[in-house]
This record gives sequence, C-alpha cells and structure tokens, in this order.
Amino acid sequence: MRVAIIAPPYPLEEAPAPPLGVTYVAAAFEAAGAEVRIFDYIVSRYTPEKLRAQLDAFRPDVVGATSVTLNFPQAARIVCEAKRHRPSLVTLMGGPHVSFTAERSLNAYPGIDMVVMGEGEETIAEMMAAGMDPEKMEGIKGVAWRTDGGIRVNEPRPFLDDIDRLPLPARHLLPLSRYQALGFSISIITSRGCPYLCIFCQGRRMVGNKVRKRNPQLVVDEIEQILSYGINRINVADDLFVSSPRRVRAVCEEIIRRKLRFSWSAFARVNTVDKDTLLLMKETGCDSISFGVETGNPEMIERIRKRITLDQARHAVALCNEVGIIPHTSFIVGLPGETPETLRETEEFASKLGSLYGYHLLAPFPGTTVREEVERYDLEIMTDDWTKYDANSAIVRTSALAPEDMDRFVADFEGRIATVWNEMVEGYHKKTNTPGIDMQVAGHFRMKLVYRLLSEDLIENLGVVDRLEDAPVGFAEEELCRRIEEATKAESSLIRDTIRDFIEKGYIFEELNEKSHIWRWSHNNKNRFEP
Repeated sequence: MRVAIIAPPYPLEEAPAPPLGVTYVAAAFEAAGAEVRIFDYIVSRYTPEKLRAQLDAFRPDVVGATSVTLNFPQAARIVCEAKRHRPSLVTLMGGPHVSFTAERSLNAYPGIDMVVMGEGEETIAEMMAAGMDPEKMEGIKGVAWRTDGGIRVNEPRPFLDDIDRLPLPARHLLPLSRYQALGFSISIITSRGCPYLCIFCQGRRMVGNKVRKRNPQLVVDEIEQILSYGINRINVADDLFVSSPRRVRAVCEEIIRRKLRFSWSAFARVNTVDKDTLLLMKETGCDSISFGVETGNPEMIERIRKRITLDQARHAVALCNEVGIIPHTSFIVGLPGETPETLRETEEFASKLGSLYGYHLLAPFPGTTVREEVERYDLEIMTDDWTKYDANSAIVRTSALAPEDMDRFVADFEGRIATVWNEMVEGYHKKTNTPGIDMQVAGHFRMKLVYRLLSEDLIENLGVVDRLEDAPVGFAEEELCRRIEEATKAESSLIRDTIRDFIEKGYIFEELNEKSHIWRWSHNNKNRFEP
C-alpha cells in the first residue's frame, strides 16, 4: 500500500521546525508495511498542479495530512483536492485541530473520509490491518469516519503506556536540505504527557496528564541519527524535560559518553530549573531555554492555572544568565480578565526580567479549557475563522479591552523593536555597525532570500540553464545567480554567497544532460536526490 503524507503550508516567518508529527505518522505507516512519501509544502510552494503531478507520479492508495488550527483550512482543502483528482483515494486527517473538531471537520469537508483523533500510531497500525477500509473502522478506537448513514465517532484511544515502542520519526522522508538551508532546529521529544492544567493549552488533552518518558539511550540514538544527516542544532520540544534533574542527567551523561557535539535548546517551566541541571545542560551544548511566563499579574497566573510565581520566573532567568544559557520568555496578551493595568504590569515585569522576551495574542484553540468553558471567564471569542488563529492578531475581547487595544499594545512593543532594527539596517548600509550587528542584519537578509527561494520554488523554476560550447567554468552557477537577482532584486553578493554556500554544503547540486545544466535541491546528505 502506498501512503502520501502531506505537510501543509505553514508561514516560514513563524520558523517552523521540520514537522515532527508528520514524521511520527510516516514512521507508523512504514512500520505497518506501507510505502510512504511526504509531500512537504512547508519548504516548497504548494499548487494544485504540483499536487496532481505528485499524485500521478506516486499513485498512492491513501493520502493523509496533519495540521494545527492555523493551517487546518488549507490542509483540508489540499486533501479534498487530492480526493477530487483521484476519487479512489482514502483520505484522512489527524493532529490537534481535528482531534477536537472531528465531526465538524468531516461535515465541513466532504473530501475527508476519516479523522484520526489523539495519538495516532496504534490507531494507524489497526487501520492498516483493516486495509484502510472505511467500512472496517468499527471498533478501532480514536477514529471518526464517514458512512452512508452519516458520521461515526468511535471512543477515544487510551494513551500508549510505553512510548519506547514507537519507531523513530521518519525524517529520512523529509527534504532535509531545504530545512538546513533555513537553519532551523530539528525538534525531538523525550517524553509525552503534561500534568499541568493551563487553560490556554491543548497539550494535556492531546498527550495525557501522565508523563511517559523515553529511555535516555533511545533519545540519544535519535540524536545520533539526526547528527548523521549533517544537522547540528536540535530543540527538545517537550515542556517537562527539565522538570526531572535525574532524567536530564541521564540524557546528558549519555551524550557525553558518546562524545557528541552539537548545540541545542529546550523549553522549560520556571518552577523546575536548578543551577546544577543547567550547568550540565550547558556542558553538553544547550545554549538557550524558552519559558512560558504568560503574564506579569499574579491573579491572572492563578486564573489561567499556570502554577508558577513571578519570583520563580525571576529566579529561573537569573540562573540561566549566571550559567551562560540565553533565557527567552513569552507572554500572552488577551488572557481572561485582561485590562490596561494587567498589560502594564506584564510589560514592566517583562522589561525588567533580564531575558529576551516577546508577546503572542491569545488563540483559544479547540480542545482548550478557555474555549470549551469560555462562559466561565471574562472573555469573548470573536471568530471561528481558523486562519486567524496565528497568535499574531487579537481574536478575543475582555470587558476592559477590545481586540484593537490588544493589537495596539503588541504593535507598540514591536514598533520599538522595529525602530532599533531599522537603525541596525541603516548602519549596515552605511558601514557604521559593529561586526556582530552586521552579522545579525546580513543573516536576516539571507533568511528573507531563502524564504523566497523555497516558497516560490525559484531553484526549480530558474535552474535549467542551456549548455553552451566553450562556456567558462562556473557559467551555470553564475546564470542561476543572475536569474535569482532579477527575480528577487536582492543584493548580488548576498545571492552569490548564499548559492555558493548551498553548493558547498550539498543543499543544491548541478545535474548535467546533453542539453542543460539543471540545478536541484538535494534530499538529504544520505540521499542526494529529491524523489
């Protein structure tokens, strides 16, 4: 059986990591005996024409997609387009959004045959054993599906007790060189489950309130696999990794024993870090930790069930600074009961904390307490347009604040940052910056260029160069750069430096035939060609 898994478009500006959920799903299908491809539209342009061509080339029996709320509408439309093009396909979706809107999603998108709710690996194994036949889904927990009589929703699947049984994520199916070109971290998890009750988070309901830990040796096996692809930056994505000093020590000591060298980051709670643990993390390459503080108002911390204190936040940031790990803190604007006074408290607290910090606007996702029990709170949800659930614009109001007030608060903060940034850019062009600042600005310009190379398929569209007799060495590379400059209006030197770097690192390569030089993205360092 052939299975195509779709990684739907996601804004590159949001710095998406290579999709971990997609690779776990792909691994589950591979373990069940399927031949699997990932159609990745995060780091390449999506068009219906491209989808149809990929479907015709691979001829899958099943097409599935996963998504979060923000990109669910487009993911669903892509799945439906696949069904229109090949009506015999079995189509399914999974992920946090549809896990809590299964019936609604099936009603809204007739091209989706089935929804996998919650953790999908065991469900996928049973669905594959049933031949992916919608008529044989009865009794398979964690599935909602379309029948002649309407929509059926089976009971939830219990969480898998032993997550060491799961195969490693199928990252070999991703176009890793494209992600390497962006410089984004590869995410891993060392556990699933969260016992905390934060009202704005889907996590506990998606992965359960019992923390299920992976064997540290298997975690480091996965790290070694990632490093074998030439990737040297990893992000530990589980919230509670740092919560167990014993667990951190076990993983870090295994890294040291194997003499692995890479940089990494982690998420953590401010009430779970200590100096000795941070020192060990620093020794093994950890250079930054992100903390969700959410608000500078103690009453609101209680209201959202965060179970931390502001003093714990101060202490955690101070410890990171002391040991040489960069602390990042994030805050949410528009929590229940938000007022002008609570926003001022948050801004004053954040600005004095000693960390890098930023704001998100509350997005009350399906499955969160704040959405499902909104009548209990001083909060009104203004829209169910899922494309607006990007945490970048206000979609709620409180009795004291309108959406415009929340947007203005964040815009004022971002405006202050923009003023500093514009001064840095001006200094870059006038050559008055320090080398370190110039490096930041140049890195930003390069990132914007890479966004365009990927999102507009510029290498593919511009990379066929006619062969010429007696052409000078490097002619095809120079012609590619010239075309990119014409298309993007970016600086010539930036384009040439970027393309040369990509060639040297093997991210793109030149293929020759009798008539043309053809520039292509490589798949990864183990498989040079993209399928």
